[in-house]
Amino acid sequence: MSQIPIVEYLSLDDPPHLVANECKNCKARFFDRRNACGNCGTTEFQKAKVSSTGKLVAFSIVHRAAPTIPVPYISGLVETDDNTTVRSNIIGVEPSPEHIELGMALELETYELEKDDKGTACIAFGYKPV
Repeated sequence: MSQIPIVEYLSLDDPPHLVANECKNCKARFFDRRNACGNCGTTEFQKAKVSSTGKLVAFSIVHRAAPTIPVPYISGLVETDDNTTVRSNIIGVEPSPEHIELGMALELETYELEKDDKGTACIAFGYKPV
């Protein structure tokens, strides 16, 4: 089965993981392309594998979205065990305040969104409670 990650920084290698651009000088991490580090201004980066486990540090329950996006869902900030901050949907938990707790342990999980006409699956990621 052919697969393609939904974002460039999702690696589908076994096990799936995120890959950040890490500043060679100050070790700040970014998921988008950078010409210079937003923290120290230097211009040299290296790829860094991001820990697949972490904890929830902030969240919002989203009730309005584009017409094709099911709501409600949880949008969160995850601090991974290697101190990388990841914006992600929180999956596998009911989107209501009584089921979500700051500091809850989470782990990366990938899932198939859809397939194109050729059968290639688009793979997304989220963080689920451990």
